[in-house]
Amino acid sequence: MPSATASAGRVVGTVASIGYASGPLFRLDTEDASYTPSGDPVTEANRLRAALARAAIDLGALMERSDEESAAILEFQVAMIEDDSLSEPAFAAIETGTDAATAWNNSLSTEVHGYETAEDAYFRARSADLRDIAARVLRALTGTRDQQPPTGAIIHGRDITPTQFLAMDWSKGGGIVLSEGSSASHVAMLARSRGVPMLVGTGPITAASDDLILLDAEHGRVVILPDTEARHEFLKASTAHLHLLQHARSHLRDPAVTADGAHIEVLVNIAEPADVENIDIATCDGVGLMRTEFLFGKSLPDEETQLAAYRKVLDWSNGKPVTIRTVDAGGDKPVPGYTVEETNPFLGLRGIRLSLSRPDIFRVQIRALLRAAPHGDLKVMFPMISVVSEYIAAATLFAEEAAALAAAGIPHAMPRLGIMVEVPAVAIAPESFRDVAFFSIGSNDLTQYVMAAGRDNGAVAALNDVRNPAVLALIHQVASFGEANGIPTSLCGDAGGDPTAIPSLIAAGLRALSVTPAQLPLAKAAIAQSRTTDVVDGKA
Repeated sequence: MPSATASAGRVVGTVASIGYASGPLFRLDTEDASYTPSGDPVTEANRLRAALARAAIDLGALMERSDEESAAILEFQVAMIEDDSLSEPAFAAIETGTDAATAWNNSLSTEVHGYETAEDAYFRARSADLRDIAARVLRALTGTRDQQPPTGAIIHGRDITPTQFLAMDWSKGGGIVLSEGSSASHVAMLARSRGVPMLVGTGPITAASDDLILLDAEHGRVVILPDTEARHEFLKASTAHLHLLQHARSHLRDPAVTADGAHIEVLVNIAEPADVENIDIATCDGVGLMRTEFLFGKSLPDEETQLAAYRKVLDWSNGKPVTIRTVDAGGDKPVPGYTVEETNPFLGLRGIRLSLSRPDIFRVQIRALLRAAPHGDLKVMFPMISVVSEYIAAATLFAEEAAALAAAGIPHAMPRLGIMVEVPAVAIAPESFRDVAFFSIGSNDLTQYVMAAGRDNGAVAALNDVRNPAVLALIHQVASFGEANGIPTSLCGDAGGDPTAIPSLIAAGLRALSVTPAQLPLAKAAIAQSRTTDVVDGKA
């Protein structure tokens, strides 16, 4: 949906996280901080060093209160702050007589602009992190406190950074309205996982702080200073949504069945083992995606650490399938001491390519997975597969490590080995992979590669749509090939939990979807309203 400006107190935008919220408008980045230069370059340099240290400490404290997935985002920012190359231009400017605040602001503005205009999608995606760092260090320099919105406020700004989102208390309501932003950004993913209503791409909003805002993040609408009729419409829509959600939650343990009687498996995506502590295994059909990047956040994990993490989820699953993805590092997920710096990391050494290039690290993960396999129904999938030789090489390493464990008398089992379908080459020619145990479609990357539109880039957000006919055609092709050849096929990207996309995915032939735990109720409700006989729809 295109951006729009306010008209008669109404604004439209793109839904990033479904829900409703009402409350006072709270504008981000409106505080006018002051800074008094000392006139002494040595003092100014010391001030900047202290501000950098304070920013790193504050991020560390925020990491301790965050889950593993959120902490990984924050850890990336800490690494950037501690990288001397980021602050070198500012220190150089200070030596010429510029004060610390001006030097930092000017140098980071230049850096942010370079990231925002880069041809590489990876660097464009990182521009939000850089803006976040720039603002945090500047606040430390000026002694300005982090902005704390009132409970239940509707947050509005050009964009919102991950640390701003994570620092806010969403337990008592509230929502987000961004004039720019992307529905596929890190913050949008965080909002969906926490059930925070979010709208992006609204364009400018003519409203003052504390103006009453009605946020309809189901139909993509914002009402500013609503009249009686608008309040009535909002109450009616939000009440209907609440009743739907309550009904869906009351039937959460029921199997997911389409309107024409087809059973659809609904699994969950988890970022770390702790996620399962709040999930009732009876409400889902297992784990469709367990990420393992959390294990590689601070240092390379040993075999026992990995084994304990995998076993925890398998023990919880009560015999239902658990699909663990081998470490998907690289791209927008750098890992210190493991990933490499590249000019185009999204199309570089990432996923299975990186794992195969570092067999010493990959073999440790393989052994842990083999040892975990006897404790449940384990499936393992390889990310970023492009050619069948990569699958064969990874499967060969599994066979070699299994033989070594057998020779040592260590209990183990061979899990089913499958692949993620996220590179268009695989979706176009799935027949090359007829020997894999299963397909798992990674719709996030598949969509951005097919549409040549970075998923964190708000300027091309409208193109990044899984319902585009080209994307749906590839999904249908993979699902049809899988069904014809006895290869189970599922989808584990964000689209799997999007009620607006689910009918198209089912019509494309998918019979298994993996979603975030927060999306389970509405995903099952959307499945109940879908039909397998529907025509595959899409957007031109």
